[in-house]
Amino acid sequence: MRPTRSVSRTGRALMACTASAAVATVGLAVSPAAAAPATSAATTQAEPGGACTAADLGTRHPYIKTTEVTPTITHFKGWYVTEGTTGSQTITTSTQTTISVSVGLNGTVQGSFAVETLGTVGASLGLNVQVSYSSTSSESNTVTWNFSRPGYYGVYKGTKKVTGTYGSLNCNRVQQDDASWALKWAEGPGSGSFTTYTALEEGAVRCEDEVPASSIMARAQALLDCGPAAAKAEHPAGAVAPAAQQPRDRLAQRPALTGATPAQQPRATGRGARAALDCGPDAYKIAVPGKPLSWGAPLLADDGVRLRPSTILSAHLDNWRLCDVTENNGVLEASLWNWGNGRCAAIAEQNAATERAVLITAPCAEDDLQRFYIYRDVPGSPMIGVQNKYTGSMMGHDRYADGEFIRQYSSGRQDGTGTYTLTGV
Repeated sequence: MRPTRSVSRTGRALMACTASAAVATVGLAVSPAAAAPATSAATTQAEPGGACTAADLGTRHPYIKTTEVTPTITHFKGWYVTEGTTGSQTITTSTQTTISVSVGLNGTVQGSFAVETLGTVGASLGLNVQVSYSSTSSESNTVTWNFSRPGYYGVYKGTKKVTGTYGSLNCNRVQQDDASWALKWAEGPGSGSFTTYTALEEGAVRCEDEVPASSIMARAQALLDCGPAAAKAEHPAGAVAPAAQQPRDRLAQRPALTGATPAQQPRATGRGARAALDCGPDAYKIAVPGKPLSWGAPLLADDGVRLRPSTILSAHLDNWRLCDVTENNGVLEASLWNWGNGRCAAIAEQNAATERAVLITAPCAEDDLQRFYIYRDVPGSPMIGVQNKYTGSMMGHDRYADGEFIRQYSSGRQDGTGTYTLTGV
C-alpha cells in the first residue's frame, strides 16, 4: 500500500520538526548533549529529571512510585504442647496465603525491565526480595520445631509481602526555561503494579510471648485464638481445630493486579482492514550512528527487519516514512511504513511478551503493535531511540553485523546500541 501524500497541518509541522532533527549536521552548532557519543549507558543513574546522554535514547528504566510491606503468614497450624510432649516435632501446616511474584499483568517476570523493577524495589527498601518468578506455594508446608515448654503455639511459615506501583523512565529532549534543549530522564508511557516477597521464615509463637509489633511473628500470634479460656483450657497434645472466629486469609493462587497491558498501554486492536495512512513526504534511513548499516525491511513476509547496507540494489527497503504522526510531551508517535515492501514495522502478536522478539513488517493496520514512540536528541542531532507502544520494549540489535535482526528489549540495550540516527534521504 502506498501512503497518501496529503498531510494535515499538524502532521506537516511535526514532519518539519523531525526533518530538522534529521538533516546533516554540517554548519549546525550541536550542543554537548547532542555530541555525546553513544557508547555506554550502563552507568547512568536514571531518575526523573536527571540528565541523560544520546546513548540513553534507546534505553528504558523503571522507577518506583509506591511500596507497601505487609507481614504475611503463608502456612499456619495451631498446636498444643502438653507436659511430656515437648521436644522436636514436625507439624504439617495448612496454606493461608500464596504469593506469586509478578510485574505488570503478565503474571510472571519476563525480560530485563521486570527484573530491574524488582531489583530497584529491593534496593529502595533495603530488603532481599525475589527478582525472578517464584511462588510460596512451592515451599514445603511442614515445620520442624523443638518445643522446650508446654503451651498453646501457632506454628507458622511467613514472609514480608512487598507490593506497589512503578513507572517508566525514558531519555528524551526537553526544552528548558532559557529556550535551550537538554536530554533528561522523563516519565514515559508505561506503569503498573508489582508483587514480590522476602525469604520465608518459620517458627512457633505462644499467646503469652512478647513479639515485635508489625513482625511476621506478631501476624502469626494474631491468628491464634488467644482468649483466656482457649489458652488455659486443658487440651490433648497436637493440632487445634480451627475456631470459628480465627481469621482465614486464604487468597487466590495469583493475586489480582491492577494496571494495563504488558506495556501498560491500551490494548492492540484487532487485525481489521488495512489502515489508510497519512504519511509525510519525507523518507528516512534508521541507521547505526556513524556506520553504513541501517534498518532494512524484508521482501519475504516471514523474515524480519535486519541491519543492511544501503546500495543501489536496496530497492527502497531501507527507506521508511513516518505516518499518522502525533506528539505528546515532546515524544513522537508514528507508524513506520516501508517504501520498499509497502508494509508497516510491527511486533508479531504471539511474540509481544517475548524478550528479543524480532521486529517484522506486516500489512498496515490500526494496531498498537505497529505504533512506535520516537525519543529524540536535542535539535541539530539525528539521534533517536525507538519504542514499541504496545510492548513498551525498545528496539536494538545484539551485535553490529550485516543481516543482524532488529529486536525488542524490555529495558533497551544498555551499551548504547539501541540508539539510531533518523536521517532524511
